[in-house]
Formats: sequence, C-alpha cells, structure tokens
Amino acid sequence: MILKKPQPVNSSPVTDATPITPALVSAFAPGGTLRASINLGNPVLAHRDAGGEPAGVSVDLAREFARRLGVPVELVAFERAAASVDAVRDERADVGFFAVDPARGAGLLFTAPYVLIEGSYLVPESSALTENAQVDAEGQRVSVGAGSAYDLFLSREIRRADIVRFPGAGPALAAVRSDEVEVAAGIRQLLESEAQRAPGVRVLPGRFMVIQQAMATPAGRGSRAQGLLASFVEEMKAGGFVAAALRHHGIEGAIVAPAA
Repeated sequence: MILKKPQPVNSSPVTDATPITPALVSAFAPGGTLRASINLGNPVLAHRDAGGEPAGVSVDLAREFARRLGVPVELVAFERAAASVDAVRDERADVGFFAVDPARGAGLLFTAPYVLIEGSYLVPESSALTENAQVDAEGQRVSVGAGSAYDLFLSREIRRADIVRFPGAGPALAAVRSDEVEVAAGIRQLLESEAQRAPGVRVLPGRFMVIQQAMATPAGRGSRAQGLLASFVEEMKAGGFVAAALRHHGIEGAIVAPAA
C-alpha cells in the first residue's frame, strides 16, 4: 500500500532543531507541568491500561516531550476527539494529539503528522455495497463519531448520503448492527476489530481517507513553540521512537508518517 505524502494544515516547516530555552519551557508549561490532552476515542494511539491509566503512542510522546522540557506531565484524558481538541484550543491543556483537518485550524498550531491511519467503512454482511464509491448515494445513512476526523472530512465530501452523528465511535458502530444506518465510518483498525468481535458486519476494502495524526498546541503559545514541537515530532519519527511505540503497543496498520 502506498500512501501519498500528506499536506498538513497550519504546520511549521522544520529545518534545524529548535533549542529548548527557559522561555519555551514556560510557554509550554506555564504552570510548571505539561498538560497533555489524550484522545481515548482513537484506540490506535491511546487506551486505558489494566490499571485504568492512559497508555499508548500519544502518551509515550507526551511523556518524552515533558522529559525534554524538564517538567512533569499531567495526562488529561477524553473519550472523544472533539473534547480533546477543545481542551487545547481553550488552553486547558498545553499539547494534544489530533488528526489534522482544516476545520480544526482556528486556535491551534499543528506539527506535521507523525502517524498515518486509514479511514474506512463498515457495513452489514448482507449489504449490497462492495466499494467505497458506492457509499455516497441517496437514501444512504452514514454514522460517524461527532467531531471526529472522518466526520469533518465526510461533512465536506459527502453530497448525497446523510451523515448521522453519534457521541463516539462505539455508538456509531452499533448503529450499523441495529439497522439505524447503512454504513459506519471510522478508523480501519477499529472497524476490523468490530467485524471480528461478532458476525453480521464487514469492512469495505480500501479506504476513503488517510487520517494524519499530529501534535498541536494553542495558537497563543507562538511560532517558536510550534517550531520546537515540530522539531520534536520530526526527531521522534526519524529516530525510530514512533515506530518503536507502535510495535510496543501492538499497533498494526498505522504507519510512521514521512518526514516533513
């Protein structure tokens, strides 16, 4: 599978590594602790461990960035992407881990993506649909997690089908089994797990989008803070940190994004 190089929104080009100065540490952790917004709605990048604590690739990156800054980290966990985004935009968190999308540009400064994930469709086993292009049709209902990357994308791209929004991925997938909708959109790995969990549904082949997972900070932290965060992400990709985290957490299907 070949993924085209993504075009990040509002991201900073990286040349030389940005030095960590006291001013930048204060910009990221004005209260002395780095508050990291963690989206548990994306199980590819974050989940709760056996003890109920947040874990995953996003958490590993948050801890490493805090270590570089020389400050402790506070993990602020959310069940939905939209709530996680709002926490950073409203400066209730200092950094976050989101899919890059034009609709999220206001109030945030993004890095280039560090991981690429496929967005796909789930349909009933009995559905006549066999390919992604057939989904956007009159009378077809597509469920999404409200405020998710695929919600934002499909809201721009879908012309004939109706988008039905649910409070998270779980209810959106359940809507297919309960015949509330004909199609559910979501992260491919999550859809495949749902199809394996119980018979009755299947995943359409291929993808309808590539989800670009990046880091972000509030726009008010400034371009130098964005430059430091962007440099950090590029180093984590090039040095193998992201790839190692994906392996450590047993994540399959997601790939490390190319260099910015």
